[in-house]
Amino acid sequence: MTESTPLEVHGPSSVVDPPLISDMGGDAKLTRGGVAWSVFEGGRDPYVILMTIYIFMPYVSATMVGDPVKGQALIANFQQYAGWIVMATAPFLGASIDKLGPRKGWLAAAVIGMVPLIFSLWWAKPDGSGLAITTTMFIAMIVNVLFAYSEVLHNSMLIRAAGLKSAHAASGLALSLGNAASVLALAFTAWAFALPGKVTWGWVPHAPLFGLNPATHEPERVVAILAAGILALGAIPLFLFTPDAPRTGIPVFKALGEGAADLWGMLKTVSRYRDAVIYLVSRMVFVDGMNGVLFFFGVLAAGVMHWGPLDLLLTGIILSVVAVFGGFVGHWLDHNIGPKNALRLEIFMTILGLTALLGTSPTHIFYFWPYHAADHAPLWNGPVYRTLPDLIFLLVGFSNATFITGQYASARTALTRLTPPAQTGAFFGVYALAGVATAWLAPGLVKIGTELTHSQQGGFASIILLLFLGLIGLMFVRGGGRELG
Repeated sequence: MTESTPLEVHGPSSVVDPPLISDMGGDAKLTRGGVAWSVFEGGRDPYVILMTIYIFMPYVSATMVGDPVKGQALIANFQQYAGWIVMATAPFLGASIDKLGPRKGWLAAAVIGMVPLIFSLWWAKPDGSGLAITTTMFIAMIVNVLFAYSEVLHNSMLIRAAGLKSAHAASGLALSLGNAASVLALAFTAWAFALPGKVTWGWVPHAPLFGLNPATHEPERVVAILAAGILALGAIPLFLFTPDAPRTGIPVFKALGEGAADLWGMLKTVSRYRDAVIYLVSRMVFVDGMNGVLFFFGVLAAGVMHWGPLDLLLTGIILSVVAVFGGFVGHWLDHNIGPKNALRLEIFMTILGLTALLGTSPTHIFYFWPYHAADHAPLWNGPVYRTLPDLIFLLVGFSNATFITGQYASARTALTRLTPPAQTGAFFGVYALAGVATAWLAPGLVKIGTELTHSQQGGFASIILLLFLGLIGLMFVRGGGRELG
C-alpha cells in the first residue's frame, strides 16, 4: 500500500483504530473536517468514563441492586449480551462499510439512538419508582451496542475527514480531546455534585448545584444527562463539517453480502502467516482482559472498598492523567526492548497489579497484612483516601493504568513488525474487527466467576486467566522485536 492509495478502498481496514492508521500518514495541515472528526471523539468518550467505569455502573451495583456481588454479576451478564450482539454484527458492518457508501446517515442513526437512551438513565432511581433494574441494564446494553457501531463508523471516516497525510494529527487530537473531555467531565461532576456538603473549601458550592438531592442519588444519576449532552454537542461539528463518502448505489443487503465475502477473503489472506495469526489470537484474548479490568474497576472499588461517588470521581481524574503517562511508557518500552517484549512486560505487570488489587480490602493489604482502621489515625483530614488500604488500592490503580495504556500502544506497534507490507490493510482490518468480536469474553468470565465464588474478587480474578493465556500465546510468536522486517 502506498501513501497515495486511499485506505478506504481496503474494505475492512477502514475500521482500523485511528492510531493505527496514523502511523502510515505523513505531515499536512489539519483541515476543519479533520478537527470536527476529532471533536466527535471528545464527545463520545465521557460516556465510557462517567457511565461505564466510574459513576453510573458502580451506582447500579452498590445502590440499585444493593448487593455488590449480585450487582457485578448482573452488569457482567448484560455486558456479555452486548458483546454477543456486537460479535455477530459489527465485523460485517465494518467489512461492508465501503460498499454502503455514505457514513453520516448510519452514524446519525446511532447517535440519535444513543443520546435519548443515555438521558433516560437519569430515571434509574434507587427506590424502584423509576426505571426497573432490568430495564436500566437493557438500555445500557443497547447503548453499548450502538457505541460499538459508532466506533466502526467514526473510524471509517478518518481518511476522508482528514486526508492520509494529516490522519496522524486528527488521530492524536481525537485521543487528546477524548481524554481531556473525560477529565473535565469528571472534575465538573466532582465540583458541582460530589464535593458540595462534604468539604468546606471556599471554591466549592455549599450544596449540589441545581438542587440535586444526595438522598435520592441524584448527583450520581445526573451523569446520564451530562454524558448525553456532551455526546450530542460533540457530534454536531462532525455532521456539519466532515466530508462523507459518495453514494455507491449498491443496495444495503448486497453491500453486506459483498462485505462478508471480503471479510472471508481477508481472513484467508491473514491465515497464511503463522506468527501474525498467533499474535492476533493472543492479542484478541489479552486485550479483552485489559478491557475487563477497566470496565469493572469502579464496580469493584464501590463494592469491596466501599468507595462512594467522590472517591470514584477523583480516582477517575487521577487515573486518566496517569494513563497519558502510560502512552509514553509504552513508546519508550517499544523503542528499547521491542514491542513484543514490551507487551510481555505490560501484561505481566497488569497480572501482578490485578493480583495485588484483589488482595486489598478495608481490612487487609495484599492478602496477608491485616489492617484495623480503629487502630490507625487517618492519613489526612481530607474526604477521600483516608486509610492505608485506600491509598494502596489507588497506587495499584496507577500501575494498572500505566501498563494497560502502554499495552494498547505496544499491541499496535507489534503488529507492524509482523505484517507483510503488501497485506497491511488485511492484517489491521482483522486486528480491529477481532477487538469488537470478542467483547463478550471478559464479561462472561466475570459473570461465571462471581456466581461460582459468590464474591466480587472471585469474579474479577477470572480476568487473570485471559491475561495469562494471552501472555502464553506471545511465547509462540517469532519476530516482533525492535527492528522492522
